[in-house]
Amino acid sequence: MKILDMKNKEENTFKTLDLSIQKAIELDTDIVLATTSGKTVQKILEIKKQHPLFKNKIIVVTHAYGSRHKGENLLDETLKDQLRKQGIIFVTAAHVLSGAERGISIKHQGVSPVEIMADTLRMFSQGVKVCVEIAVMALDAGTISYGKPIISIGGNGGGANTSCLLTPDYAADILNTKIHEIYCKPY
Repeated sequence: MKILDMKNKEENTFKTLDLSIQKAIELDTDIVLATTSGKTVQKILEIKKQHPLFKNKIIVVTHAYGSRHKGENLLDETLKDQLRKQGIIFVTAAHVLSGAERGISIKHQGVSPVEIMADTLRMFSQGVKVCVEIAVMALDAGTISYGKPIISIGGNGGGANTSCLLTPDYAADILNTKIHEIYCKPY
């Protein structure tokens, strides 16, 4: 496992994406990638050009509509359309490890089992939590195959810094999700 220095987000993003594509080629599997603004998606498409053997899907999971501002998504629709034309598949849905439960916890000043699960994954890193979450969301959306390991890429804002090989299960069976390897994460 590579440990990345948190100071250089640009370099970490490049290293994480490049390593992830190499692993996806080696394992003949799809990539699931988190993005907020679309910049990380643009970077993986640039890096992908250097890896002509990569033939699998890139599934991008975005923030849900209304996550910051009611009725809005943080990813520009024009950019999203441009990325779709380059073969990117998008999933936009409520986050599996927060969503409705976070709203209930805030209103009733408590904590839910899903939030405990998210905090436990954050003990590894925020990116590991994101990797699990987006893989489950992609499976729930039907964009990846059930029972097949995938490369999942996450971060903690401002780029990618975590890459995992995992086999997600549906949200209803999230505890059956298996993290096989963590390729890189921040220190």
